Amino acid sequence: MSEILWQKSSFSGGDPGSACLELAHGVADQRLLRESDEMATVLAIDSAALRTLLLVVKAGGFDHLA
Repeated sequence: MSEILWQKSSFSGGDPGSACLELAHGVADQRLLRESDEMATVLAIDSAALRTLLLVVKAGGFDHLA
């Protein structure tokens, strides 16, 4: 089994101790998401669901939760 290569968000600031979103490729069309301070918790979704999630986040769809 190959190692999962995680990519940090460009918005993370680059500080080693800062929490940020990380993304990786899974099997087939699967994408993996995790928070860097909770590495054991991984969300697996397909590319279409990821695109939809990103569109909703960018449009402010979760702003009311803050």
